[in-house]
Amino acid sequence: MQGRTVDPPSLSSSWLSVGLVAYGIHNMKFNLSLNLVLAALAFVQAAPIRPEEIHSKAAKGLRLLTLAEDAEPVWKTEDQKLDLMRQGVKFIDVTETYEIEQAIPKSAAKAPAATFPAPSHQTAVKALTATISLANMQSNLATLSNFNNRYYKSSTGADGSNWILSTVQGIASGHAGVTVAAFKHSWVQSSIIAKIPGKSASSPVTIIGAHLDSINLSSPTSGRAPGSDDDGSGTVNLIEAFRVLLASGFQPSTPVEFHWYSGEEGGLLGSNAIATSYSNAGVKVKAFMELDMTAFFKPGSTEVVALEADYVDSGLNTFVKSLVTTYTRLPVTMDSPCGYACSDHASWYKFGVPTTMPFEAVTGNDNSRIHSTADTTTLSGFSWSHSLEFAKIAVAFIYELAI
Repeated sequence: MQGRTVDPPSLSSSWLSVGLVAYGIHNMKFNLSLNLVLAALAFVQAAPIRPEEIHSKAAKGLRLLTLAEDAEPVWKTEDQKLDLMRQGVKFIDVTETYEIEQAIPKSAAKAPAATFPAPSHQTAVKALTATISLANMQSNLATLSNFNNRYYKSSTGADGSNWILSTVQGIASGHAGVTVAAFKHSWVQSSIIAKIPGKSASSPVTIIGAHLDSINLSSPTSGRAPGSDDDGSGTVNLIEAFRVLLASGFQPSTPVEFHWYSGEEGGLLGSNAIATSYSNAGVKVKAFMELDMTAFFKPGSTEVVALEADYVDSGLNTFVKSLVTTYTRLPVTMDSPCGYACSDHASWYKFGVPTTMPFEAVTGNDNSRIHSTADTTTLSGFSWSHSLEFAKIAVAFIYELAI
């Protein structure tokens, strides 16, 4: 070899090298053993909850909740659930759906943002939005708000869902192929699903939703909870959008569904049950939009449509931005993240459905009097002209995606 000559190692340095190698092997074995133990512990923690445990604890009144995305569910009493709600902690109640969800294959990779074409039916959609009736929405909300509350476990909550069912069935009457049905739950209040068939029955369905329940956090079962904004506003937006489309003779190319969810305030109960059922049945969903609170903006603040920033699809948000600028008088902006289980769109998001949620105002300028007796149409900041713009978004969303 060209260069300097290397002397062979001395005996002492050789033994030192051997010792270091042996120590390294021992250390590697120790680390490997530690990693195996940790992996085993993680596997134990992630092991599915056994059906016997679910049935036994549910029978005792306990509820199984997920408090964060991909987090292990935890058991809570009903009182502890209410405490979480009062503290502003969001969760999904998976007691009824946990076993089904475990059987649904989960994708290892996050789907890329969906893509949707730019609005291209301006003449038709603007003609439809011109027929939206504020009087209809005001009358429907007056009826809904007059129920003592629409809590999902109360008799008046059940009465409220039955009234929506009857009202939407009346709108659908005489329209061939259109169906309206209650989606029954283990609690007394049903969710409502209205379906408009598409010319291509096998195509993915476009869904728009709102939650029909309300809550008074001081006294959920018997307390007064008008829920005029949360979410009476979104509920009547959907009823009126459904009426406008059917009255026009709307015949979509792909199927459309309108959903009114029970038990959102109790942990997205109705939407989670339906989204889980659809995913388990292999129903393909093109897009989902939630309207949850559409009638309030803080007096003196800038009136906008605020798009939720998390647990949504960025491509669908871009599409809804274009709907807002094309079909409403309002500017559009992004809201701050609303957090896990913020509203019913989160139920669909966890199954990989593109979701979006246009909201009444930037957080901080929204209605702070929800979940109380004060959530009424007389509250300063409640605006029918504001909510009207969200009804336009609903009509445009369905028409542009399904025609």
